[in-house]
Amino acid sequence: MTPPDEHSPTDSTLTAPPECPAHAYGPGGIARLYGPAAEDDPMGLYEQLRDRHGAVAPVLLHGDLPAWLVLGYRENLDVTRTPSRFSRDSRTWRDMREGKLPPDHPLAPISTWQPICAFADGQVHERWRDAINHSLGRFDRRGVRRHITRFADQLVDAFCLKGSAELVHEFAEHLPMLVMTQLLGMPEEYGPRLVKAARDMIKGTETAVASNEYVQEALRKLVARKRADPGPDFTSWLLEHPSELTDDEVQQHLRLVLIAAFETTANLIANTLRMLLTDPRCRANLAGGHMTLPDAVEQVLWDEPPFTTILGRWATQDTELAGQKIKAGDALVLGLAAANVDTAIRPDPTAPVHGNRSHLAFSGGAHECPGQDIGRAIADTGIEALLNRLPDIQLAVPEDELRWVSSLMSRHLVELPVKFTSQQPLPAAPDEPKAVTGTAQDADLPSTTDTPAAIPAPPVRAAGTRNSWWSSLTRWLRRR
Repeated sequence: MTPPDEHSPTDSTLTAPPECPAHAYGPGGIARLYGPAAEDDPMGLYEQLRDRHGAVAPVLLHGDLPAWLVLGYRENLDVTRTPSRFSRDSRTWRDMREGKLPPDHPLAPISTWQPICAFADGQVHERWRDAINHSLGRFDRRGVRRHITRFADQLVDAFCLKGSAELVHEFAEHLPMLVMTQLLGMPEEYGPRLVKAARDMIKGTETAVASNEYVQEALRKLVARKRADPGPDFTSWLLEHPSELTDDEVQQHLRLVLIAAFETTANLIANTLRMLLTDPRCRANLAGGHMTLPDAVEQVLWDEPPFTTILGRWATQDTELAGQKIKAGDALVLGLAAANVDTAIRPDPTAPVHGNRSHLAFSGGAHECPGQDIGRAIADTGIEALLNRLPDIQLAVPEDELRWVSSLMSRHLVELPVKFTSQQPLPAAPDEPKAVTGTAQDADLPSTTDTPAAIPAPPVRAAGTRNSWWSSLTRWLRRR
């Protein structure tokens, strides 16, 4: 990025808008993508930057490191589809080479180069990505959905007698981690602490480095155990793939899959539930058969993508993007949420989008999320199970009392309190494990001698305990 002092002093882009707090802007009047001002209203900031700069805007990351925020839909696709100009290799980043991101920097866990496909291009990327795609493809989709339903039912069993719940912490955050730890072959006891560590890493907080170390240690022990005693799980399949990944390569890819799946899916579940509980138009479309639950999930992926931005891409050469002069070594941040409401491709961002998956919620190009279908399955199957169990569920507080917290890469609900008619837990099979939903402190690191967790067959419920989801959803909609 061109340093601020190289701009003309009369350049109007260097003056922070008067309505914005001074701390929202750094040297040269460039907007900060971190701190309270940016986190309180990220979408408002994106639109402000779009008005001032167009499809690509100069911004500052933690520590006032310069970067470019890509706001336009077509520009995001251009960046993701041309690795010759915009690489995923963070070693290209000038500030990284100059030592401006020490190990304790908040962005270090998500930007320091690692031996994973997310930081590679070309043949190296293809080798790693092929191992992931092939291993993910070995899961039976119907079997995965049965596991999702089993875990969702266990979570609902934990609060259904109360007649109330807080769905972010009691449901949306735990379901993806329970499913993913199962698919990776981890004991379910890992889940609670991993939920907290994963969220902390994504936030880029002062403790992000320590949280990253916890995740790495848990996965290091998992790889060692599966190398000695493989099973029918994602970890074992990566280890035995013809690409011959090293243990470290497997560990780092497990971290990538686990963290990305957790954050995106937890946010997607919470945002979809909020829409179902608060949006009369959505309820009417579902009740009238004009929208299915997967359609509702896709609408949320357009309007509230789980990752608002992604760091990053790094320019391999001097180039130009949307009129901005990008220098070799510059960092670029993909503005996924901003791109999804770009009026160049979506003239009316408030209009429903049915049957259209061209959003950028899962990024694009060669690095598009390989696990997006599993994420969709966890969201719509989990929500289906919840609504089937609690057909009269409704928001327990006024909608305007809901609060969000934001970070560089994501924005998520703090709480989603609901109420419903008290229900009895479903009868469980005698050998069915219960979902672990305690606090992070309740689950310490299991040792490498723990019994490997295979993927058991879902228990058979007693006859008559499940109803048609559609009939339950219709009853729920009619009660609204």
